[in-house]
Amino acid sequence: MIVPGNRLLFWMAMLLPFAAVAVLVPAFLLLSMAVMAGLVVVAAWDAWLGVGRIKHISVEVPDLVRFSKDREGSIPITIRVGTGVRQLRVGLPFPPEIRSPHEDLLIDLPDGAESSWTSWPCTPSVRGNFRFEECFLEMSSPLGFWGVRRAVPASLEMRVYPNLMHERKRLAALFLNRGHFGIHMQRRVGQGREFEKLRDYVPGDGFDQIHWKATAKRGRPVTKLYQVERTQELYVLIDYSRLSGRVSHGQTALERFITAALVMALVAEQQGDLFGLITFSDHVRSFVRAKNGKAHYDACRDTLYTLQPQRVTPDFEEICSFVRLRLRKRALLIFLTDLDDPVLVESLTKTIDLIGRQHLIGVCSLKAPSVAPLFQSEGVASIDQIYQRLGGHVFWHQLRELEKVLKRHGVSLLNLDGEKMMPQLVAHYLNIKQRQML
Repeated sequence: MIVPGNRLLFWMAMLLPFAAVAVLVPAFLLLSMAVMAGLVVVAAWDAWLGVGRIKHISVEVPDLVRFSKDREGSIPITIRVGTGVRQLRVGLPFPPEIRSPHEDLLIDLPDGAESSWTSWPCTPSVRGNFRFEECFLEMSSPLGFWGVRRAVPASLEMRVYPNLMHERKRLAALFLNRGHFGIHMQRRVGQGREFEKLRDYVPGDGFDQIHWKATAKRGRPVTKLYQVERTQELYVLIDYSRLSGRVSHGQTALERFITAALVMALVAEQQGDLFGLITFSDHVRSFVRAKNGKAHYDACRDTLYTLQPQRVTPDFEEICSFVRLRLRKRALLIFLTDLDDPVLVESLTKTIDLIGRQHLIGVCSLKAPSVAPLFQSEGVASIDQIYQRLGGHVFWHQLRELEKVLKRHGVSLLNLDGEKMMPQLVAHYLNIKQRQML
């Protein structure tokens, strides 16, 4: 594709006097026609040369680039040029979710170089997967009469992951393990639950520690020794159904759930535990078995970065049946869901017994700012605030009743504050580790 340049428009404007002279003075008709025909021939020859040169230009981009949401990055671009090209204009079809300070890049190519390298800065505002199939080039023809354009293939996949920088700053003291800061070994309550070995009875051992079958077999008292479990399994179950798409403080509940899951994976890695992941709505979408290591963390991140809220109702019977069939070893299960719908709450309480006796379960939900006891906050300023406080008190009372019901099933309920969600969730996990509740 070719477009007229400023130089061509200038010379076309200069031909207007020749055309006027040819009309007014017939003797100059042949001269004017010859000048105009010469300009047309030169412009056509210039366009042919420009199209021939741009065919030899190619663009190379990496197959995969990784970004974090709301953090600036750059896309490396390598341009293979032919002879005689001094300047090139490059364009990429960015979607509205990706912001860039440049609509296009104007690149000055060095003399005699066969290739040139540059980077395109951009900042994604939404996590997800974005693909580019082509790149657009524009260069001037040799005489500058035309702008020659061409679309060249450039297969590029951009993966935008959740941004954990804000949460890592809030939990910096946990990951900075120096001096009196960070997570250190803590005293565990109890003697441990994992069997280690048998030994002969010594005075002071309790009768509950005696192994009676070994005692009868050997003819002398034998004691069981236990050790503290070092490697345990932690699973985060993310509900991405319709209620997870509600926006609070400029961020959806699902965004907070995904960030919490990835941070919990880092904390579990630091504690020496295994981290697993399950996502569900009306069906189980993905299941990542508990492991550790950088490759496993990357697999969990790749599972979550494209997750979006779905307009469906979560099926707790399906997820509880799935967990009962697939997870044989006792593990800590943390449900990240929304409990604003009474029907969903009833479904959860009916089906939680399927896994409550085998696993240690915590149900976490984001608490709305208006949910609080009636007389806890300051006075009201309008009638609307009275009804708002009454509604918040009713819902707070329902959550208290739900907490009692789940406690009878051995399930803990955590109403997390949106801004303090990660410290509360990490504190709950570390408390379970210290008390050996798992």
